[in-house]
Amino acid sequence: MYPEEIVIPMKEELTENGFTEMLTASEVQTQLKQKGTTLVMINSVCGCSAGTARPGVLMAVANASKKPDHLTTSFAGFDAEAIKTLRENLLPYPPSSPAIALFKDGELVHFIERHQIEGRSAQMIAHNLIGAFNEYC
Repeated sequence: MYPEEIVIPMKEELTENGFTEMLTASEVQTQLKQKGTTLVMINSVCGCSAGTARPGVLMAVANASKKPDHLTTSFAGFDAEAIKTLRENLLPYPPSSPAIALFKDGELVHFIERHQIEGRSAQMIAHNLIGAFNEYC
């Protein structure tokens, strides 16, 4: 588990911009079963999360004409129960953090793994997500 004093500012970068935290297995199941589209940002402490993943997600949400109905987040290495349940819903993809998932009516329709985040700019990630929003939202 990461220390709270490190994690909280990284969580707040999303929660202060309209993302709802999923902290328990029950919250994950409830969020993912909602009608419409749900964006899930699997947050982490790694450099690519701060450098491109979180900024890319925020850029996509701010600039997209079509947006997900629900914005959610859980923190890998901190929100253990929620992440375990979330990863069960992301199979067959292996655990990845950071990662970004888009669900529509409870089904995974778009997923960006860590290896698709590393080495890419926030603008590239935002462009990828906006394309998914246009298709599914």
